[in-house]
Formats: sequence, C-alpha cells, structure tokens
Amino acid sequence: MNFKRLGSVAAIAVAGTILLSSCAANEGTTTPEEGGSTLSGIISGAGASSQGSAQEAWQAAFQIENPDVTVNYDPSGSGAGREQFIAGGVAFAGTDSSLSDEEIAGGFAGCVPTSNYIEVPNYISPIAVIFNVEGVTELNLDSATLASIFKGDITKWNDDAIVALNPDATLPDATITAVHRSDDSGTTKNFADYLGKTSPDIWDAEAADTFPYKGEAAAKTAGVVAAVTDGTNTIGYADASQAGDLGVAKIKVGDEFVAYTPEAAAAVVEGSPAVEGRDATDLAIALDRTTTDPTHYPLVLVSYIIACGEYEDADVAAIAKPYIEYITSEDGQAAAADAAGAAPLSADLSAKVATAVATIK
Repeated sequence: MNFKRLGSVAAIAVAGTILLSSCAANEGTTTPEEGGSTLSGIISGAGASSQGSAQEAWQAAFQIENPDVTVNYDPSGSGAGREQFIAGGVAFAGTDSSLSDEEIAGGFAGCVPTSNYIEVPNYISPIAVIFNVEGVTELNLDSATLASIFKGDITKWNDDAIVALNPDATLPDATITAVHRSDDSGTTKNFADYLGKTSPDIWDAEAADTFPYKGEAAAKTAGVVAAVTDGTNTIGYADASQAGDLGVAKIKVGDEFVAYTPEAAAAVVEGSPAVEGRDATDLAIALDRTTTDPTHYPLVLVSYIIACGEYEDADVAAIAKPYIEYITSEDGQAAAADAAGAAPLSADLSAKVATAVATIK
C-alpha cells in the first residue's frame, strides 16, 4: 500500500469532506490506478469524541488510497467505545482512558482468545479549560482554584482566590456555571487525574470516566462546548481542538502560567513513564501531572487505539491493520495535526507503536 504524500493529501481531503459524516467521507468514486490498493470491505470503530476531527481526516486520506474500503467511526465517548470493542461490536476503539486491569482480564469477544491485544497512543492533545465570562478575555488558574471551582467550593467569579490570580481582570460578581461531561469520558478521567495529582487535598475523588461531583452536565465534547458557548459566566473542559473562539485559561505550572500548545503537550508525554505491568503491545502511559517545568503542559490527554492482536475475522484484520498503521504513521500524525492541532508522536514512541501494530493479524 502506498501512503506517500498522505499527510498533504489528508489536508486537502479534509477541506472537502470535514462537514460530511464518516460514511459519506468514504463513499468516494475514485478508481484505483493500475497496481493500486486491492483492499475492500467495511470496518467500524467507536469511542473518544476527542479523536473525532482526526478520524475524519484519517478516513478521508485512507479512502483516497483504498477507494473500495469504508471505515466508520462513531465518536460515542471513550467508555462506550471500550464497551463496544470488548463486546466484539467494533473492530477498534478510540479511548482517552487506557484499559483497566479488569477490562483486560475480561477478554475481547472479537479477538482470538489466545491472542494478545493492542493498545497504542494515536492522538495526543491538550485539554483546554474553556470559559465564557462577561468582560473577561484572559484567565489564569492554578490547580487548587480549578479543583475548587469544579468541585463546587468556589461559586463566584469574583472569589478572592480567582481575583488573586487575575489582578488585572474585571471579574463579575456572578455565579460560576461549571460544565462537566455527563457521559463516561476519558477526557473527564484525564481532567480528574490532573486535579487529583496536583491538588489531592481538594480533589479527593478517584480519577474515573464518570465525573464525581455535582454541577451542570452535557453529553460529549460537543455538548460541553455548546453549553459553555451558549451559557453565561460558564467554564468547562474539552479537547483543545474543539475550543473554537472560546476563552481558554492558562494553568499554573511551576511559577508560571502556561497556555496549551501541541509542543508542550508532547513534552509531557515524552517525559512520562509507561504504565507498569503491561504487555509489550500495551503502550499505556502514566502521565507526569506534577511537573513544574513551564515548557510542559500537564493537563493533557493521550488517546489510544485498542485493537486485536489476532482477529477472529481475517477480513476485518486485513483492513484494521493497515488503517491503524496509517493513523499512527508520520503521515497520519501530520494529518491529525493539520485537522485537529494534535501533537504528533515522538520518534521514540512512534517506533514502539509501529512495532506493536506490526503484530496485528
């Protein structure tokens, strides 16, 4: 399969297809050139909504090289995606939260029982703290204040703790509406993991896909962004690619307030260790949330692709393997950066991912 120039092709393809559904994006009429792809068939994936824009770009580019293949992706949320993959309902899952030990022990219905599974990073992105506050265009927040806002302990925008971090801002005497995800979400788990690691005296709930405290809730990334956009004096958290024109807070890292960038997100991932006790084809990362290096942005998510080491259905494997090889390749990562502002995998991590994906059969 020839993936040459897919990065640039993806950027062009996305411009023309970004408003179409994933199915429509795969209903092209391209005729394969002589010696081109012989792949054909349909596979489906589901999971993290954070990967939505990147998946659209990947599908469009993969379609150009493989016009008889359809890859569908339902951005139903990380928890739903893992559940569907475990049950054998989809060929692969995208998840912002790595598999738990319990999920691994339960096995995967679509995989050969004696085979391994694959869990590799494919999408790295900052989590943006988005806000829509009357008269406020810039906002600084430290971990303790952010935790107190989303736990419900700080309820007014002119609270002394927020004022102290933003002495030049005119903060309104208005009630804070903090919006969290209503669905099981890997973005929520990463957000909660950051707050729990950096402000454990305040954020005393275990990091999980389910938001642990009360407050206003909205479904999926799009729902949170819409609630913050359409509300008044609102704040939320979302994959940075979806922040749009909303205000985005800087978070305190060490002695500085840091804005998110793909480079700062990638730096945290590069400096973080692997989760202990996992198999060679499971590259889950234990993110360093407590870094004080201001060139790092620790409020980051690493989204993974979960697949079978060996599929029960060889026809599924014949499409799933090259698709996952593409999205984790240099060209695929460039397409995600263009479409969603994602941080590409580092050279070292990319090599490890390629080795794991190569074992799929």
